[in-house]
Amino acid sequence: MLTASACETIKDIPALVAFTDAVVRAQSPSDALDSLQIFAACVPLNVLGAARLPPGVGDWRSLKLGRDIFLHRSVPKGWWDEYAVIVRREFDPGIMMARSSIMAFTWTETRRMLDPIGIDQWPYELALKYGIRDILTCPIGRRWSIAYWANKPLGPVLTPPLRILLQAAAGFAALRLEQILEYEPEPDEQSVHLTPRELAVLRVASLGRTTEEAAKLLGIGEETVRSHLKKAQEKLRARNRTHAASEAIRRHMIP
Repeated sequence: MLTASACETIKDIPALVAFTDAVVRAQSPSDALDSLQIFAACVPLNVLGAARLPPGVGDWRSLKLGRDIFLHRSVPKGWWDEYAVIVRREFDPGIMMARSSIMAFTWTETRRMLDPIGIDQWPYELALKYGIRDILTCPIGRRWSIAYWANKPLGPVLTPPLRILLQAAAGFAALRLEQILEYEPEPDEQSVHLTPRELAVLRVASLGRTTEEAAKLLGIGEETVRSHLKKAQEKLRARNRTHAASEAIRRHMIP
């Protein structure tokens, strides 16, 4: 549990100033995460790492360690290697939460909210395998995600003021990471580029409209609608129009 001395340390203004000064002087992602680790150790917590979130949910597989994802040295050996393999074929509920949340949340809270079953429980089971009992994920502007980890449940530790401090510290570290990284996204072989007409047809189809209704709403012929849908399905590698529309929504291509 958070001790009184730890509370005083983390609330101490000189300690906060020292932390911010260290982050400002950071010249590499490792430096920034080390500065955050010194701050988090007052709780006590460990820094898991930072990830620069891709534009779309489906683009998570394009992220690379050392370019978009940075791990702290405190991360248990072997965890990332196994995680990186599984996440390429399975869904991680935590990624969705990081993209949609505006405040820090723990894995315990994520499980309570999403109630994952079956294969969707794999991130939690894998973490336990490596001694990671709970994780505090801090979304930063839906662009970065910085996480802390602990070998004990974080519920008894995280008071509202402390959660705010940890979120703020993560945000400051993410700002420095953004400044020191020269980020140039590499072309993604799996990226899909749909024309404005194809996107318009998919958007109408996602609302349950028939081909005839879509043609009237968009002011084009029914054959044109079918042609756009067929091309969109091929580009998205979808089995049918419903699959194509849902895939476009998943990739944040249409609302």
